[in-house]
Amino acid sequence: MFDCHGITSHADKAVLPQEIPGSSVTLQPDVERQRLELRQLRYFVKIIEHGSLGRAALELDVGVSALSQQIAKLESELSTRLLNRTTTGVTPTSSGTAFLHHAQLCLRQAENAILAAHRGRMSGYVTVGMAPTTATVLALPLINAMRERYPDIQLHLVEMLSGHLATQLNARQIDLAIVFQLEGGKRWSVTPLLDEKLFVISSPQLPHAPQGGRVQLADLGQLPLVMPTAQHGLRSTLTVAFERSGLAPNIIMEVDGLAVLMNAVRAGHAATIQPGAAAALSGESGLSVVEISDVHVGRRNLLATLPDDELSPAALAARRVITDVARQLVMDRQWPGASWIEDPAP
Repeated sequence: MFDCHGITSHADKAVLPQEIPGSSVTLQPDVERQRLELRQLRYFVKIIEHGSLGRAALELDVGVSALSQQIAKLESELSTRLLNRTTTGVTPTSSGTAFLHHAQLCLRQAENAILAAHRGRMSGYVTVGMAPTTATVLALPLINAMRERYPDIQLHLVEMLSGHLATQLNARQIDLAIVFQLEGGKRWSVTPLLDEKLFVISSPQLPHAPQGGRVQLADLGQLPLVMPTAQHGLRSTLTVAFERSGLAPNIIMEVDGLAVLMNAVRAGHAATIQPGAAAALSGESGLSVVEISDVHVGRRNLLATLPDDELSPAALAARRVITDVARQLVMDRQWPGASWIEDPAP
């Protein structure tokens, strides 16, 4: 048996209780000490919960082979087999069952320690900017996560066109922003987050409106469109995509407000092209939503911040939360048409 309270130092030979580190714990069995990582415990618990390496790997967003290697390493360190592997899945051995309870306890204690440490030191003010379509899917989950993880940080959300967000970021009026293109020469810290598919949204009765589930950009040359102006990142993205296809979009109207733009679409004046977040809302109001299938047509979401040396601790914390929340929304398929950009290897 082991207990998370029996945490020991790797530097000292004496057995001393210490705080739980954020990345690993050292557990002390009756006979000898062995170093176990929190990641290994988390992987083991997820495999038992799902009864399958494959399903656990999907939820953890790691490869099956990497997951299997970590479990093999864990079993080697403990000198005992924890899992029975069969053609239908995995089940815990008697040792694995005994290990499971303590592993869950350690994970809970480590999480509580980290949250307590964060809440004890994190306060301040942070301003986050995002475009209206991004805010549709990200804003409320971000608010919820910030209130849960950092209740003493005052969050200020700014919703505006992506071109204005870049200006505000450069002027130090906001700390972080979700943008869709980079501006040369700017001292930003940029993290690519996700790619979004684009969709044609229209009234089913609109002439030349696409039918079916998918359409190519080449088939949209005659479709009347209402789009935001050029200072909007989406408009710039579409201009490049149409030019690449040798086409000119048939834009008959420009509207910079998402609500008014969608009202024009509902009234049957024109179609629009929007990312999945706006498309999901549109589908609820009886509009036709058709995915553009061209591989080069899409929108990349970038998390841009001031340089790290200019960010407050509150802003650094918010950046981590934004990344976590956006990833979870994609993995849970709550961000329509979005695919996560794999994190770079450490």
